[in-house]
Amino acid sequence: MYFAIYMSLIQINTAFNIDLEFEIAEFHKRLLAYLIDFVLLIIYLWAMKAMLYDGFGLDKESNAGLDILVISMPMFLYSLLTELWMNGQTIGKKIMAIRVISLDGGEPTLGQYIIRWITKFYEWPFFFGYIAFSGFNLIGYIFGTGFLGIVVVIIVAVTARNQRLGDLAASTVVVNTKTKLTIDDTIFIEVNKTDYKVMFPDVMRLSDRDINTIKSVVTQASKSSNYEMCNRVAMKVREVLKIQTDLYPEQFLEKLLEDYNYLATRE
Repeated sequence: MYFAIYMSLIQINTAFNIDLEFEIAEFHKRLLAYLIDFVLLIIYLWAMKAMLYDGFGLDKESNAGLDILVISMPMFLYSLLTELWMNGQTIGKKIMAIRVISLDGGEPTLGQYIIRWITKFYEWPFFFGYIAFSGFNLIGYIFGTGFLGIVVVIIVAVTARNQRLGDLAASTVVVNTKTKLTIDDTIFIEVNKTDYKVMFPDVMRLSDRDINTIKSVVTQASKSSNYEMCNRVAMKVREVLKIQTDLYPEQFLEKLLEDYNYLATRE
């Protein structure tokens, strides 16, 4: 794998030796996405505390464990779980039309997501520290987290690919999704035919990452009307799977994707 940067673009060489280009998410989009997520967490915090202590009349001092379980832990796990469940996006990233991808062009692995998440240690005092203090001091934790986040902002601003420490450690990058250079948000393709016939069952020998790459190539080819990438990938896949077919390269790849989704949803 190799990558090269040209202005706001990152060029990634995939497992099929096909170069895919992605637009790197602008710094202001990443910052706004973070602020949106942070505001949502604050709203969740205030709403849950009001429900538990004002609505249910629970005693704050004797229910610290409950506080951690239903307030702190969801806040603590928010970015990890949303990026896992929403294909590299939090709610803030979704609104700003950006997402996390791996530097090999596919969706990050669980390990990569965990590395990105665990490096947000500067947020932990905010998630848990407020329990031992009054609501008034929550403002202090907000400013404290923001101050520690300045270091993150500086790192994102000075790195060539707008990466923070978590991205550098996990080999990930945040890219735009609303662009002619982007890939679709998911490799899933709905197959509604009740009498669907699988043409290439050997497609299941490919990994999810391979399928993700094929979907990326097909998407980019259709948007740019340049099918040379499809020709090269189709040739490579036919060689690997030892498949003989008269389908055009783009038809072959689309059929592979349909077969994969059909078989994967029935395993």
